Amino acid sequence: MMRQRPSSGQSAENPGTGDGGTPAPYPGLRRRGFLAATGGAAALGALALSGCGGGGAGGGAGGAGEPRRGGRLRASFAGDGANETLDPHLANLFGDAARSKALFDKLADYDADLVARPRLAARWEPNKALDRWTVTLRDATFHNGDPVTAQDVLYSYRRISDPEKAFRSKADLEPVDLDASRAVGRRTVEFRLKRPTAGFPNVMAAFGAYIVPEDADSFEKPVGSGPFRFVSTSPGRSTLLRRFDDYWDGAPHLDELEFVTANEESARINALLGGQVEYAHELTPTTARAHENSGQVRIVRLKNSDMQAFAMKTDRPPFDDKRVREAFFLIADREELVKGALSGAGEAGNDLFGKGYQYYASGIPQREQDLERARALLKEAGAGNLKVTLDTSDVAAGFTEAAGIFRDQAKKAGVTVELRTRNPDSYWSDILDSGTLCSYRSGAMPIDVHLSQRLLTGSTTNATHWEHKDFDELYRRAQSTADEDERTALYERMQRRLHAEGGFLVWGFADWIVGTAGNVGGVENEAPANTLDWARFDKVWLA
Repeated sequence: MMRQRPSSGQSAENPGTGDGGTPAPYPGLRRRGFLAATGGAAALGALALSGCGGGGAGGGAGGAGEPRRGGRLRASFAGDGANETLDPHLANLFGDAARSKALFDKLADYDADLVARPRLAARWEPNKALDRWTVTLRDATFHNGDPVTAQDVLYSYRRISDPEKAFRSKADLEPVDLDASRAVGRRTVEFRLKRPTAGFPNVMAAFGAYIVPEDADSFEKPVGSGPFRFVSTSPGRSTLLRRFDDYWDGAPHLDELEFVTANEESARINALLGGQVEYAHELTPTTARAHENSGQVRIVRLKNSDMQAFAMKTDRPPFDDKRVREAFFLIADREELVKGALSGAGEAGNDLFGKGYQYYASGIPQREQDLERARALLKEAGAGNLKVTLDTSDVAAGFTEAAGIFRDQAKKAGVTVELRTRNPDSYWSDILDSGTLCSYRSGAMPIDVHLSQRLLTGSTTNATHWEHKDFDELYRRAQSTADEDERTALYERMQRRLHAEGGFLVWGFADWIVGTAGNVGGVENEAPANTLDWARFDKVWLA
């Protein structure tokens, strides 16, 4: 299967300047602290507070009081170096996703319960056979003033589905017959499907399924329909956006939103403490404990929304032998990993994604460490003195700590695990195809979306290289099954197989931790990562 790595097509030496704006005057955040500022950086501290905005995103206002209009919020995320992209169909990292959400819209998005809710789509209605869905768009416009039309939707989905490209949500759109689908009015799309699909709203809400203007293919100066419009970017460093006053869901409170890249967590928290950013994404449990009651920053915990795992490549030695994979499942002491790598801020996993979500196979007994059985399986597979390399990085909280703990656990089963620390700037693209074992994590998404994006033949983010035609067919059957109980049973069959012989060693589910300055309001407490109210900067304000 051909896989292509994302490429932004942008140069850090020659960033776009948008509508008269200029690139941010500093490079990305570095390990030991703060922004390496050059000329003009002091102006970033000026927060104009004038007028009054509309309602916020609900809970999580902290001490920021009522919503106000004005100011520039600086938000720090890990990035992908010069490979960072503003093409929403290539978005892969959380920083990419947050920028895409600010600039673009999907037809639907997930609420905190992982249920698809209308966004650009005002409503949708299936026929009785569930193989034809009529979607009516709301009255929305792109940043250039053009209306969002049915033709834009069809163009976007056809672009994502290009067989020569590796766009993130291509596997999600597979059920749609885009040749037969058509516009039946300026704001009405009739989607014709290859087979009955009860979960079609999840297709519209899929990660990366953003709507772009018809014929858009260059995103150096992107035009979307989201709450913020593009000003300037410097890949791997920063991206500046400005409020879109004609946003269909109400103009943002903020005047400007700036994304600042910082791959190391220490740089993100230090910049927040130093007043150089107001929002720091993905902090460690240790950092959260140290600052939770300090009065310097506000800590927001998104409970158990981060899957923590090791990914085994199932198409190459030694993990092409399912006995070796089962042995590694049995090596893991999950409670020790949660306690040591997550400082106890999470709970044990059972080698399955989506604990607590709809369709999760909660009836499968919790797997426990069994070193004797692990040694026996390895001996049976001819891997009694196995040596493997575990790729890890400080690109995500807890990765290196978990890798060290698992190395020590494996030693007790006679397995030598050598740690290889990868460059955080390219980690996620590097581990997709290279290596045999790596540290892995995921934010929230419905279980059927996780299956389609990561575990089907042709899935573009299939880090375990799990490719089985009979497994693909089970997924298609589940999609086409209208009866909820029957569909649940099919998804359970798939999960039982993954639990027995899959490539994801899911050892835990962590709290997702965000830090904000005390003057930031509107950051949602209840929204898991990847859902609508996560990184919802159009509903955030500065006091």
